Amino acid sequence: MTKLALVTGGSRGIGAATCLQLADIGCDILLSYRTDLEAANDVLAKCWTLGVRAKAVHADVSNPDDVKRLFAEADTMGTLGALINNAGIVGTKSRIDEMDFERMMHMFAVNTVGAFLCAGEAVKRMSTRYGGAGGVIVNVSSAAARITSPGEYVDYASSKAAMDCMTIGLSKEVADEGIRVNAVRPGLINTDIHASGGQPDRVERFRSLIPMQRGGEPEEIAATIVFMCSPASSYMTGAVIDVSGGR
Repeated sequence: MTKLALVTGGSRGIGAATCLQLADIGCDILLSYRTDLEAANDVLAKCWTLGVRAKAVHADVSNPDDVKRLFAEADTMGTLGALINNAGIVGTKSRIDEMDFERMMHMFAVNTVGAFLCAGEAVKRMSTRYGGAGGVIVNVSSAAARITSPGEYVDYASSKAAMDCMTIGLSKEVADEGIRVNAVRPGLINTDIHASGGQPDRVERFRSLIPMQRGGEPEEIAATIVFMCSPASSYMTGAVIDVSGGR
């Protein structure tokens, strides 16, 4: 298992659960956060109790300078072995004809371009082409990429579909350079991302559409991410795995 893992958007929800599960198996943690310093500090404290090193960096992944600063901090901690591209946003419920340019640009800047920027920096450190020792990239996509979320946020769904495409394309680019690239597509998960999009009750409202008849928990997604980072998935790359309760 890799020793240093970088988790973007690691202060809350799936990101926080991933940090804790990776720390629990001995990984040092570097997490980025954008707004919630208190939550980031809480994750750090929990990681420290597990006996690993952990740091948090305030960074907007859509800002190239912030991304470079984030990875420079990773360099001070050791050899980067895993990147979890988890940072993401969702907008309020809207049809496409109700969305403005600024919303769409911000959505793709964070969810798609941010993942590209971080993946590029990770490859420069992990790839044997650059003298690296290999590594793992896990992209946190969404089941919305195939459901498309009409009448709610097709822009979010499209930004995640682009991440799926990047996952497969990048996996083929670096497969013989010691890097595996996979993605997990969570379904309706009990996190505060729904509240940030103005729909705090969204999981409950859509529960009947889920074959398992419940929303998922962040820890269930994190467990899949940890598997993708582990030697147990050593022959898996370019995979996009749904963890969505059957939906």
